[in-house]
Amino acid sequence: MGKKDVKRILVIVLCALGMALNIKIFVRAGGLYPGGATGLTILIIQVVKTFFSVELPYTLVNIALNAFPVYIGFRFIGKKFTLYSCLMIVLTSVLTDLIPAYVVTQDILLISVFGGIINGFVISMCLQVDATTGGTDFIGIYLSQKRGVDSFNLVLGINAVILCLSGLLFGWDKALYSIIFQYTSTVVMQARYRMYQQDTLLIVTQKPKEICKAIYAVSHHGATILEGEGSFDGSEKDVVYSVISRSQTRRVIEAVRETDNAAFVNHLKTQEIAGRFYQPPKD
Repeated sequence: MGKKDVKRILVIVLCALGMALNIKIFVRAGGLYPGGATGLTILIIQVVKTFFSVELPYTLVNIALNAFPVYIGFRFIGKKFTLYSCLMIVLTSVLTDLIPAYVVTQDILLISVFGGIINGFVISMCLQVDATTGGTDFIGIYLSQKRGVDSFNLVLGINAVILCLSGLLFGWDKALYSIIFQYTSTVVMQARYRMYQQDTLLIVTQKPKEICKAIYAVSHHGATILEGEGSFDGSEKDVVYSVISRSQTRRVIEAVRETDNAAFVNHLKTQEIAGRFYQPPKD
């Protein structure tokens, strides 16, 4: 086992502890349904407890719900990625059952905001070491790789169904606060984890081929060289056009500056792409 694997395991253990604490301190204290496998697990436990007077263990329900997403992970995303994700799922489940509940505040708005921040931070940390908390994360990553769109928006749509069910069964006030929780979590994830978001670079340069090589060396993405003409002096200009992962944008721009410090770089946010776009393998 290498240093990278040890680091991944340590981060996953910390993330599992953080997720379990968040569930017992914020989520359950506020009666929230945070979406994903976690929210669905809590919803099922609450339904069975309310209507059948039976309290199911979190571990049993959460692992059962993650069975199909784990299959998707093994089949389409990556075996090692999925194994580390399984470690996260099992640890989170067991710790959630073992850690006693503790109430920090009764203010449900504070619970929704700060619980969402912690949730988004933990999930993004997990993703940064090539693992996931399970559930809709597997589905979101799979759809992002196949369709080339921001996975977190897809996950937010899936979670809306869970929130609607919780609202119909247990009241809309907690469901609406859960939306605040989920929105805050999604914003934090988008800010911290940018693997499935893309940026477009338009670079006016006198060294187009060298710039293309620099882009590929950093990101493994290609580029297109366009011929242009300066409107002021009529001189010939070359424009390098490339779409890259947002997580690599800063390093690519630094490489462009090192290659041609006179280059003019226009950095644009890409909403959606169609066609082949390189994604590094998970394993």
